[in-house]
Amino acid sequence: MAKVTVRYWAAAKAAAGVAEEPFDADSLAEALDAARARHPGELVRVLQRCSFLVDGDPVGTREHETVRLADGGTVEVLPPFAGG
Repeated sequence: MAKVTVRYWAAAKAAAGVAEEPFDADSLAEALDAARARHPGELVRVLQRCSFLVDGDPVGTREHETVRLADGGTVEVLPPFAGG
């Protein structure tokens, strides 16, 4: 398993109650499942609306099971932002 850091922004940070935390996961799907298990409730709802960056690259519409994580990598959890 890869050791990765998940960083939460805006509403995701508020829902998780932390700015970032470590997880052991080989895919984005595994990391998000672990985050949901650790923070049931509001974070589960927020994650449904989020975009994700893995090591700075947008995930886009790729299936989360197919997005591989590298040891020492970073997952950025980005809720929709408003403003101008």
